Amino acid sequence: MIDGADDCHPLVTVLKDAGWTVHDKTLDSASDADYDVGLIHLKADHFEHLHELEERFPRSNMRWIAVLSANDLRREKIGDFVCRWFFDFHTLPFDVNRLQASLEKALIKVDPAPPASSTGPELLGESRPIRELRRLLSKLAPIDSPVLIRGERGAGKELIARSLHAQSRRRDKPFVVIDCAALAEHSIYAELFGDETGATHERSIGRIEAAHGGTLLLDEVGDLPLDTQADLLRFLEERKIERPGDTEPMAIDVRVVAATREDLETAVRKKRFREDLYYQLSVLQVGIAPLRERHGDLVLLANHFAHVFSQETGRRARSFSQDALVALGKHDWPGNVRELASRG
Repeated sequence: MIDGADDCHPLVTVLKDAGWTVHDKTLDSASDADYDVGLIHLKADHFEHLHELEERFPRSNMRWIAVLSANDLRREKIGDFVCRWFFDFHTLPFDVNRLQASLEKALIKVDPAPPASSTGPELLGESRPIRELRRLLSKLAPIDSPVLIRGERGAGKELIARSLHAQSRRRDKPFVVIDCAALAEHSIYAELFGDETGATHERSIGRIEAAHGGTLLLDEVGDLPLDTQADLLRFLEERKIERPGDTEPMAIDVRVVAATREDLETAVRKKRFREDLYYQLSVLQVGIAPLRERHGDLVLLANHFAHVFSQETGRRARSFSQDALVALGKHDWPGNVRELASRG
């Protein structure tokens, strides 16, 4: 953060609470440093030396976001300068949540660093989509914002969520999954938020409370009914739940990851999915390619599952014949990696 001044102090607190590491630097010290995203408060003295900024920005590997007054943005040449050199800009007074979302999107665009030595559950494959996915997950894991994972059935969306959790500060806390597509509509609320049952009013905790401190995966979130979507939206906004029998709401610290096979934009247009919930869940997005598009991974995965099957059964793992490999390559794999694993 360059020349953040008082205007940016509320943002620093929000970012640190969300897991960001924030450094207050001068432009000289930041330009040659190894940071992911730079936030600069543009002021009069910057505008008087635009050529110096134009020399410094190409030297840095980070994406830059500008904060400036609306009047300054209207000044001659300033608008063009900002649009040319900055990933995004915000005028004062800025909205903290919108600026945080802008920073997170900039982070995704940065050329990612190599993955950490410990990435949790292994995303097998050496195809370009999987290598890029591993690098992206290493960037997103430390951030507490919701992540929306897109992919076909069986492609590995839960594995991605587990990898995010394993690389995060929450790795030693619970990882809780709720399959929204597998629950009866009348029981979804109780599964998420808990319930009181029986004559003794014994309380059962919901999945959200069970995930406190950790990560909650909402698998196939597009299948949630609209009334439950409203309840989930309220939780995401307030980060509190009302437990049965309690008079005060309970604060919950959890990272929410959602996964879907659906085109949620289409679901929003057809009024099957709330637009406000979609925007809450999709600040950060991850996609996983179907197996048929992961050229080169098929044989590696097939050998992996054959080895796992041999360990489970005590049988010797067999190698694949050339004819078998050709047959694997011709199959379309509509069930993706899950289908391949089930054929072991």
